[in-house]
Amino acid sequence: NITESEPTNPSKKHFVLVHGSCFGAWSWYKLVTLMKSSGHNVTAIDLAASGVDPQQAKDLQSISDYFKPLTDFMAALDPPHDKVILVGHSLGGLAISYAMEGFPYKISLGVFVTALMPGPTLNISTLNQESFRRQGSLLDSKYTYDQGPNNPPITLTFGPLFWQQTCTNSAQLRGPVQELKLTREKYGSVNRVYVLSGGDLLMQKDVERWMIKRNRPNSVVEITGSDHMVMISKPLELWVHIQRISEKYS
Repeated sequence: NITESEPTNPSKKHFVLVHGSCFGAWSWYKLVTLMKSSGHNVTAIDLAASGVDPQQAKDLQSISDYFKPLTDFMAALDPPHDKVILVGHSLGGLAISYAMEGFPYKISLGVFVTALMPGPTLNISTLNQESFRRQGSLLDSKYTYDQGPNNPPITLTFGPLFWQQTCTNSAQLRGPVQELKLTREKYGSVNRVYVLSGGDLLMQKDVERWMIKRNRPNSVVEITGSDHMVMISKPLELWVHIQRISEKYS
């Protein structure tokens, strides 16, 4: 459940790519190709019950279970020789935030690509509530309650109307999640950059600006003419920005 390439030049950087909800490591295929062609080491990870990972969503008991493929990978790294740049898309922003708190000394930079970006002063509950308030309902999408109606939902299936109106291929986590405790000492010690997507209809600009204002990254860049799946719609532009960002902050 991990797609990895070896660097052609040991001095090049190591990028770790983390997908959003409803997707897997495969969603980065265009960016992986560009990174590999530049001689970088690239690891694209399938989170639990995603991509080719064999687990089922109903078997995951906590958000840490969902992130476990990433945390296992991070635990196996040997810094400072293999310090990585984390790139998270959409819901993957929560995953890389979790890793930044747990392994700050192994990470040189966190890149949030039109992603959820909690922080020491912005918890996930507040972020989700504000996002839902500003962006409205999920229309004809449906939750599944594998553990009964009195327990939190396990999965979310997006309806045709939702897809049509958002024109995207991913979504935010709406249901309850275990709070991620992020500290200034750990999470806050890692440089962060946020990437806005100009044509994103899922992560709306006012929500992103609100989030950025309350948890300021080191820098913000914007890619025009791209949708929520910026790594597919504008892979070259995204790669150019990530290259510049990585040179500046890592």
